[in-house]
Amino acid sequence: MSFSNYKSIGAVLQEFQITYREVDFIVEAKFNIPEYFKNDIQIVMREGIVDNSEFAICENLIYPVLKEIWKSYCSKLTLWSHQSLIYNDKLSGFPEYILAKRSPLGKVIFDKPYLLLVEAKQDKFDEGWGQCLAEMVTAQKLNNNPELVVFGIVSNGKIWQFGKLTADSFTKNITFYSFQNLEQLFAVVNYIFVQCELQLDAQAVV
Repeated sequence: MSFSNYKSIGAVLQEFQITYREVDFIVEAKFNIPEYFKNDIQIVMREGIVDNSEFAICENLIYPVLKEIWKSYCSKLTLWSHQSLIYNDKLSGFPEYILAKRSPLGKVIFDKPYLLLVEAKQDKFDEGWGQCLAEMVTAQKLNNNPELVVFGIVSNGKIWQFGKLTADSFTKNITFYSFQNLEQLFAVVNYIFVQCELQLDAQAVV
């Protein structure tokens, strides 16, 4: 059973006995977007075909944002694209993007996953969250530490929604964010990266 078989967030909550709440937990962490990135996005949005397929949305609207922020954290975190994530037969698949600890053995070694991103295909955000939460549960089990916060993002490229899983409690951020407001979107995604790095540093001290 792959992640995509979970068609709603409620199905995952029931199966894994996770409590659900909606609270704004994000605190924007300002990120200075380079001018070259802004110029590139303007050209792509004006002249390019950015949303004619699921792949186009990932390549043109989602990955560029993640990659630009990740470059500031690449010494500690690795950004994986369509990397296999397997816990058992029920929890397996290929998340669009995973932010994970950079392994001391090298960048090609997959280590603790802290953030999963799922594309909301055909703008079906509830299905997207069903899949994303299943991936977050998988990450939690692989990390073997339920107190570590696992973050999730569901996006159709233009709208970005955020959540986090701690132990058996899932929190969905009430406010969602738009690609049209790049400054705010970058600040929000950067906040998630900061939290992942802080957890990584805390684990290194233990």
